Amino acid sequence: MNDEQLLRYSRHILLEAIGIEGQQRLLDAHALVIGAGGLGSPVALFLGSAGVGRLTVADPDVVELTNLQRQIAHDMAALGQPKAESVRARVAALNPQVQVQACVVRADAAWLDAQVPGVDVVIDCSDNYATRQAVNAACVRHGKPLVWGAATGFDAQVSVVDPCAGTHPCYACLFPPQHDFEEVACATMGVFAPLVGIVGSVQAAEALKLLAGVGSSLGGRLLMLDARSMRWEEVGAARQADCPVCGATAYAPAGRAG
Repeated sequence: MNDEQLLRYSRHILLEAIGIEGQQRLLDAHALVIGAGGLGSPVALFLGSAGVGRLTVADPDVVELTNLQRQIAHDMAALGQPKAESVRARVAALNPQVQVQACVVRADAAWLDAQVPGVDVVIDCSDNYATRQAVNAACVRHGKPLVWGAATGFDAQVSVVDPCAGTHPCYACLFPPQHDFEEVACATMGVFAPLVGIVGSVQAAEALKLLAGVGSSLGGRLLMLDARSMRWEEVGAARQADCPVCGATAYAPAGRAG
């Protein structure tokens, strides 16, 4: 680290659990952020400000006026621009040392199989069930840790999937892909603006902890927030032997370098 980096990241370095070595791990890391909207905005900004060296941000959509109520990475000047490009510009303005690749794509299985093996952590900030299932499956296939979150109305969920942790469930253990699921879009139900900031911040914290090697993750635990009462609930969960993605009848993860 040079003198500028030592100053910029000094508040992390002062934390005994992170220090110089943990901050260097962040600088050397590559994170994949799926979605550049309500959840992806705080995730990308916090990962960029914390010094994660490389970010790949994927989102197929453009910035619309209705997004600005909660998607804090975007502003009026970004209207009509791809969300991934808008996030790239905001992170660059915040921390020009971070390399940001903006991908204006929908993260399907083929694209994920090309991208996931080359990253250290995946943060799923998407807004639909099909994408969350595809991202989870790719992370299990390639043995990469996944931080996922979901928020609509006043309710949110967040957890971590670590395919190499043995007993931790994947997203499909909790929400089986073969089951019918009635999607509720924020376009019809609405979403409380600070909720996505709260959950996105939790996702960013979990991703940074995984990358820096700090503390214990949300693996095996599902956090649920009711913002009306500002009450968190935690539910423990175990890997399901019959899970079609990570169970005994599926396939073993590829593993990841230590």
